[in-house]
Amino acid sequence: MGVQTVMLAATIFGSKLLKLPDTNLIITVVIIQLVAILGAWGMSRLSTRFGNIKVLMGVILFWIIICVLAYYTAEIAESGASAEYYFYGLAVLVGLVMGGIQALSRSTYSKLMPPTKDTASFFSYYDFTEKIAIVIGIFTFGYIEELTGSMKNSVLSLIVFFAIGFGWLYSALHKARQVQ
Repeated sequence: MGVQTVMLAATIFGSKLLKLPDTNLIITVVIIQLVAILGAWGMSRLSTRFGNIKVLMGVILFWIIICVLAYYTAEIAESGASAEYYFYGLAVLVGLVMGGIQALSRSTYSKLMPPTKDTASFFSYYDFTEKIAIVIGIFTFGYIEELTGSMKNSVLSLIVFFAIGFGWLYSALHKARQVQ
């Protein structure tokens, strides 16, 4: 939920809070996509060394740091100072972990599936739950902004989604150790 919400709300954050022109937002999206290639490659190398679940847990902690940094970027913007370059720095950080977490999540999911020739059904379920997560994440983001009057609180609230994901991964790692 957190990753998809960040990806969808990033341009809203930049245009609404930082008042960035559309051209700058388009450039930011391109930067994120290009950096995501490097991030996916890096995550692949890390997962070979440390395992998928441990790397995913590390990436989730990195996402939590990004949420905190985005909160402070919003603080800077609300104080009247220019936060444009902080936003671009956040875009680079998001790109580093965005591509990697998506690829690594799918890879981990495929490793957890039972042996079957019908992988399409499992990945249809994966896509379905991803769509539900997008709806819940964006709704929560907008609802918290509406309640509090500030998008920075919505950004900070995403940490809850990441903490839940971290807890599930920790549980999976713990159970995997018990099986061995």
